Amino acid sequence: MTEIVSINTDNYAAMAKAMGIAGEGTGSSKKANSLNRLRIWHSPLMGQAEVNGKMTNVEVVQGGTYRLEIVEGDSSKYYYSKEMVVRPFMQRFMYRRYVANMNAKQGEPKGTYHRTIMADTLNIDLKDNTGKFNCGKPTGYIQDFKALPSDMQDLIRQIKRVRVVFGTVEMIKPMDQDGKEAELKEVPFIWEIDNKDAYKTVGDQFTVFSKKERLPLQHKISFAETKENPLPNGSSFYTPTATVDLLKTYDIDSADQTLFSDFMDWVKNYNDYIYKEWDEKAYALQKVSSDDDIDTVNQFIDVELDQGVA
Repeated sequence: MTEIVSINTDNYAAMAKAMGIAGEGTGSSKKANSLNRLRIWHSPLMGQAEVNGKMTNVEVVQGGTYRLEIVEGDSSKYYYSKEMVVRPFMQRFMYRRYVANMNAKQGEPKGTYHRTIMADTLNIDLKDNTGKFNCGKPTGYIQDFKALPSDMQDLIRQIKRVRVVFGTVEMIKPMDQDGKEAELKEVPFIWEIDNKDAYKTVGDQFTVFSKKERLPLQHKISFAETKENPLPNGSSFYTPTATVDLLKTYDIDSADQTLFSDFMDWVKNYNDYIYKEWDEKAYALQKVSSDDDIDTVNQFIDVELDQGVA
């Protein structure tokens, strides 16, 4: 992990690593909850409207819009738009697995996430918050997936690789959650992308930067309306469409330097938290394993003693 916190456009190699694009095209003091979160919202939002003199449930925000969660202390406001423009500062990668809590009672979380640290590549083992690595995914490339035990296959299917993008976003003609026009300035965000098609679409833009030896924040990525992908059950999920204009370049000023440093701090604080969780859980796992070993040795000694007495 690099300690660079200042942007130098004359040192592409060092900056490319810091911004998480060094490997693209060649193969494979912020709190974690204080950064605005960007995602695609797949379901329509329903609201009330008067139709023929009666209040009726209507769709106020279409499914497949981009949603920005603006974090304000302990609460959030949500904004939606069909299009947006992103100025990417950097990206990171991690593994994530959702584990459902089938016995959750009312008020309890319905599930938890197993997460690794964020790194600038997935070609290394990443510590996770369970005291293991890669959320349980085996190390390295799996040559024959079908040769693995069925339970391991199921586990790997549950583990998603995540492209984490940091930058600023301008929502085009934003709406609030009632579908009404809203005013919103360009703001910083984090976007955790785990859908494989969206992962590739956004990754292709970073590959362009890498091949042209451009820093991401020197350009903006335009996201037009999302692509609808119908499912057999009649519902749909949506994936982004993205283009970048390399002919238009944006200057880097002191505010960009500060924001880049803030993003780097955010990642460090997040990783420090995962490292702490890993240390605690790994110690607990090691202790359980040691206790089991002691029990096994004691059982062996008891057997030996019993045989000796006989």
